Amino acid sequence: MSDLFNEIDEEVRRDKVLDFWMRHRNGLIVLAVLIVLATAGYTSWQKHVRGKAEATAARFEAAIEDSRAGRAADAEASLRGLVADAPDGYKVLTRLRLASEEGKQDAAKGIAAFETLAADASVPEVLRDLARYRAAVLASDTLDQAALSKRLEPLTVKIGPWTGLAQELIGLAALKAGDFDGAGRMFDAIAIDRNAPTSLKQRVEIYLGLIRGGPVKTSP
Repeated sequence: MSDLFNEIDEEVRRDKVLDFWMRHRNGLIVLAVLIVLATAGYTSWQKHVRGKAEATAARFEAAIEDSRAGRAADAEASLRGLVADAPDGYKVLTRLRLASEEGKQDAAKGIAAFETLAADASVPEVLRDLARYRAAVLASDTLDQAALSKRLEPLTVKIGPWTGLAQELIGLAALKAGDFDGAGRMFDAIAIDRNAPTSLKQRVEIYLGLIRGGPVKTSP
């Protein structure tokens, strides 16, 4: 008897499925077609995005190669083209590289480009801080210790990936000015910073050795 009820129940279910299909078959066919088209469209879009990213990466690498080979004008032209049409991620990276290339030819131009990046709220903070540091590096030959410290203050008052490098730059300016106490404070801060890179700490040990030796006295 249970087998009979099972067969009847199966037939009822089959009839319901068939009835549902007959009443909604047109809508189901359209839905199936839309799913296929959407899947194909998404796959095509993914290929397009991947292809564009690969082309952008190739153009960026070509610009870097031009720079390494001394073809500064070609490198700048390529980078300017990328800034105009590259995806957002590459756009910021390209702007940083372009500012660096400009700074090689004209420090003032490079400083202005890095400062523009540092003031751009659409750029991630860590990269704005990097731009601020790079601008200070380019300006360090023309700024005195106080002016350089003021320029780098936004980096030295917080903990970040560029803090130690900013302190190093200020310390070197102090050392150059003969302010051994000021330089020592900067270098000591780096020495005890657990987040400072090993390579930076190694350089700091050399600087501290110079400070311990004191000013070099020359015979009259």
